Amino acid sequence: MRRGSYRERALIVRTYDFGEADRIFVLLTRTRGIVRGVAKGVRRTRSRFGSRLQPFVELDVQLYKGRNLESITGADTVMFFGRLIDDYVRYTAGATVLETAEKISLGADPEGIYDRVVTALTELNQTENVTPTLDTFLLHIMSDVGWPPSLFDCAQCGKPGPHHVFHAGAGGALCERCRLPGSATPDPETLHLMWLYIHAGPQAAADTSPARIAEAHNLTTSFVTFHLERRVAALQKFNEA
Repeated sequence: MRRGSYRERALIVRTYDFGEADRIFVLLTRTRGIVRGVAKGVRRTRSRFGSRLQPFVELDVQLYKGRNLESITGADTVMFFGRLIDDYVRYTAGATVLETAEKISLGADPEGIYDRVVTALTELNQTENVTPTLDTFLLHIMSDVGWPPSLFDCAQCGKPGPHHVFHAGAGGALCERCRLPGSATPDPETLHLMWLYIHAGPQAAADTSPARIAEAHNLTTSFVTFHLERRVAALQKFNEA
């Protein structure tokens, strides 16, 4: 291996065409977080490894350090999440996972984030319960970076629940005394379902009504959007699908 080069496990977050035949890749890597690199000539049909540099493929990539961009000089497929390509709902869910990970990666534990993402993509590739699987990932990763929602006790005063008021900006569940303008009023069982997502996984929704799953998803969406302080474009597309 050349001096200055290194190998990484990576997932492609997005790409940009560059010049006549090159492409810039934004990669989520296991030990370095977000890395931006250019692969020269990959848009040509004779590219040695361009066909492997696709969305929803876990890669073992070789990179060479550059001043502004790394150079991607090789790539081997580790895992292919094919069902995410073939189904639009799965595709937008997978894109939400990657976009969310990119937005929170700065200052976070890269290995923990990466492993969480690979687990989520693996489950989305296998499950028929896409929304619970996506929400489980979102709630987990928000907790991983220090923004866990309060789903039983009041997020403001700590009064034991269950409660039927939820405010994303206040941290989650609220008692009546701490209720804020604009609060949602979900069924306490919906908050319990979200708690189960965190502690038991998406299988907790196995016998749950579609209406409750949808309500939990709306609360999860509002919580993630507030704490990221920006819209997750892929999540909006998932919600519109």
